[in-house]
Amino acid sequence: MYNASAKRYEQMTYHHCGNSGLKLPAIAFGLWHNFGDTALYENMENLCLTAFDNGITHFDLANNYGPAPGSAEKHFGRIIREQLSAYRDQLIISTKAGYDMWEGPYGNWGSRKHLLASLDQSLRRLGLEYVDIFYHHRMDPETPLEETMGALAQAVKSGRALYAGLSNYDGPTLVKAAAILGDYRCPFIINQNRYSIFDRTIEQNGLKETAKKLGKGIIAFSPLAQGMLTNRYLDGIPADSRIKTDGRFLKAGSLTPQKLEQIRKLDSLAAKREQTLAEMALSWILHDGVVTSVLIGASRPEQIISNIKAADNTAFSEQELAEIDAISIPAL
Repeated sequence: MYNASAKRYEQMTYHHCGNSGLKLPAIAFGLWHNFGDTALYENMENLCLTAFDNGITHFDLANNYGPAPGSAEKHFGRIIREQLSAYRDQLIISTKAGYDMWEGPYGNWGSRKHLLASLDQSLRRLGLEYVDIFYHHRMDPETPLEETMGALAQAVKSGRALYAGLSNYDGPTLVKAAAILGDYRCPFIINQNRYSIFDRTIEQNGLKETAKKLGKGIIAFSPLAQGMLTNRYLDGIPADSRIKTDGRFLKAGSLTPQKLEQIRKLDSLAAKREQTLAEMALSWILHDGVVTSVLIGASRPEQIISNIKAADNTAFSEQELAEIDAISIPAL
């Protein structure tokens, strides 16, 4: 039976999630990639145990993570059962519902039917009585917001989730959703959104500013822009890269000469800070204290250990921040 490192909590910084009492690790582990049926189980296990041994307590899933949909939850459930069951009260496990999961009109989006049925399925795959955070995965323009938020509140009230979260929402919709959940006295504490040096959407749609104003946490996914904010593609596209082996989320056409030049300039700036490009990209997200936590993915344990270093150096000078903006934001 696995015994976790006795020094794991010495190696991680933990932040309160907004104004809530819940603390999350500065670096969290996402199972979006590398946990489907096409991946090697022994590597999945090694990744999760490496993460926990280094103070990562938060493991993030969704109902449709795979491939096939549901397989990431199934595999992580096995890891919990075989290795991590003794540490359940030290783990934050989150899942989501809202993207395509099963056939028919109830298999996606934001109806009460979809959210609560999906949560029950997720708990069965995970082998758990509850998840710590249950998210609605995307805004649904065809379902009343009151219905979707009511389903999240019911999930918490029933004991199947401890906290509610929203993913891929914008600022104005966040305000409305938070008010409804507040009326339900539902502990809504966190927003999960894509955010990176190359993707400033939450700065532009009001989500980042609104979350801060409302005292809600933010956890950022795709902080490395699907691998572009690493040294992976500085000299071309490796044969074992995600572009070559998967291609669903990052395509070769994304690596234009202009983008490669941006990556090389950012890499040079990171070197001046005595960081890798990946470390700097993660540190940048955390630099102003608005984002609670950054979600990393990994295919090798060494990547997790390397990325954790980002939490050690989140201070940026005004000149460095201006230089990052000048490199990464297209001129109008």
